[in-house]
Parts: sequence; structure tokens; C-alpha cells
Amino acid sequence: MEISRRSFLKTTLCIGGAMTFPVRLAKAAQPQGRQPSPGYGDLENRGQLAERIDQARAFLQECRLCPRECGVNRLAGEKGFCRATSRLMVYSAQPHFGEEESLVGKNGSGTIFFSNCNLRCVFCQNWPISHEGRGKEIGDDDLADLMLYLQQIGCHNINLVTPTHVMPNILTATRRAHLKGLRIPLVYNTSGYERVEILKLLDGIVDIYLPDMKFMDAGQAEIYMAGASDYPERRKNALLEMHRQVGLHQTDAHGIAARGLMIRHLVMPNRVAGTQEFVRWAAANLPKATYVNIMHQYHVAFKAFEYDQIQRSISTAEYIEAIDWAERYGLINLDPKSLAVRDFFMKHKRS
Repeated sequence: MEISRRSFLKTTLCIGGAMTFPVRLAKAAQPQGRQPSPGYGDLENRGQLAERIDQARAFLQECRLCPRECGVNRLAGEKGFCRATSRLMVYSAQPHFGEEESLVGKNGSGTIFFSNCNLRCVFCQNWPISHEGRGKEIGDDDLADLMLYLQQIGCHNINLVTPTHVMPNILTATRRAHLKGLRIPLVYNTSGYERVEILKLLDGIVDIYLPDMKFMDAGQAEIYMAGASDYPERRKNALLEMHRQVGLHQTDAHGIAARGLMIRHLVMPNRVAGTQEFVRWAAANLPKATYVNIMHQYHVAFKAFEYDQIQRSISTAEYIEAIDWAERYGLINLDPKSLAVRDFFMKHKRS
């Protein structure tokens, strides 16, 4: 049952935690300082954004939004692999200070976590959201108001976490929010299982792509990602398309991300993620100045303890090795925190 928009905003901007915010949406606050025009605004001015929305929503009738291509009629309430219908499920919406520095700035990244997922990894650290679908059903107008509120409280961007299966709703909400004053960049924070044909609908709408590159080996992807053996090739093609659309990571005069591709790669135990293969591929197929975050945050979560190769945290040696590979293959725009963590590990020599 759908709750009222005002009630949702007043009481559940952080559904999964204790944070709540008062709501004052009489007038949408504008971002401070000179800001680049977000892509969705340019498309709206050219009269093309509504057409993109219609194209996206058409995919819901026989869903082919992601590589699973389930073919279910989500408009009729049918559910495929991701277990989503045409209605939005949102787990939380709040300023997030744990993202990359250029996304966080002083006021945080306006992060909206969508329930359900088209991958459902066995080691998922957000499994209550992605596997169990915890959250609340809201309308597209509610999502638009969430976006406006996150802008109003000073967030530097709208960070859409696990957006692939609800992309049509996001586009609808973005247009409605823009018409009411939304002017900050959209961050497409995706786990990485995308169809290039669908990504092309986002060309000119998404300002910042923040994709994962989880596995380079089809066999590992099949084991740990619910049979998604095509993930490595899909992800490579998706990264190339994302780079074509937004180019290299760009920041404004205050160091806040305005546009570009920012890739995340999670180092996993026993080299199962294929880190060496990933950085070698990235250096050969993308500009060496591509922003890459080599992440050390892997820990045993959800069902990871059932798999011998991933039932422990990574060692400091494994992380140092990963950063060394990235530098050896010539990547020159590694996340500053990644380098700081590597330097800390080297200094203290812990294993």
C-alpha cells in the first residue's frame, strides 16, 4: 500500500536508520555557486527528455532493462529476477559521507538506496536491501520530492544506488524534479550488470557514472553472482559506453565532481576478483587518467562464509599487491584514499 508523499518524507528519509529530516519543500533550494548545467536539463530544454522516458517505460511491458532479459510484464505487476514491479521501492535517502571525496564534499552525496537488485551477489554487504527487498513503496512524485529535498539540504549530487531495474522511474522523477528546480548532477551508482542498449537511453541524462567492476572471469561471476557468467563482457562494454558518454572525471572549482566516469573495483581474497586482469584491461582500453577506486572494504557478509575462497577478509599484502598492479600498468588517477590505505599498510607491515 502506498503511503502519502508528505508522510514518507517526514518520517522515513532514512528508512533503515535513525536519521530523519524536517521537510520544507515550498521552494526548492538552488545549489550555491556557479554550477555546470546537468545533462537532464539540457535534454529537457531540447524537448527530448520526455521522449526518453517513454522509450524507457516501454521496456517494462516485456522487461529487458538488464542482461537477465526476463521478459515479464512489470506494468501488470509481474516480477522477474530482480523481483521489482513497475512501482518504486526505496530503502533510504540521506546525505552520505562514505563515498569518494569529490562526491561527498562538505555536505554529502544525496544517496538514494533502491530496494532489490539484478545481481544479488552471494557476498552482498547490503543484502537486506538487495536480496530481501526491504524498503517502502513510493510513487515517482515521491522520488522527485526526495531529490529536491536532498538538494535543499545542500547535497552536491543525487546518488542513485542500484538504479538499473528502476531506471524508467528515475527518469520520470528526474524530469518532474527538474521542472520544480532540481539542478545538481545525477550519479548512476550501479553494480555493473548493464545492457549497452539501455545505457544509450541515459546518454545526456546521467552526469556521473559510478560503476563497479566486480569480476573479470566468467566462471567466478557465475559462482558468486547468481549465474551471471556474462558479467565480465557486459561490464567491459558498459564501461566503454559510459566513458563515451561522460568522459574523464571532472570537478568544479571546489573539487566537487561534476561529470565523468568513476570506476570501483573491490579487491577480494585469493585474487578471485581478477584485479590484475582488471587494471591491465582498464589501462589498455580506457585513458590511463580514468578515475579508479581500488577498494579494500571486502568483508565476509551474507552467504560468503559458505564459499571457501571468499570466507575471509583480504590481507594487507593482497591490497598492496592490487595497488602495485594498478600503478605498474600505468593508471594515474587512483582514488586518493586507496593510495593512503596502501601507504598505511606498507608503513605498519600488517598481514
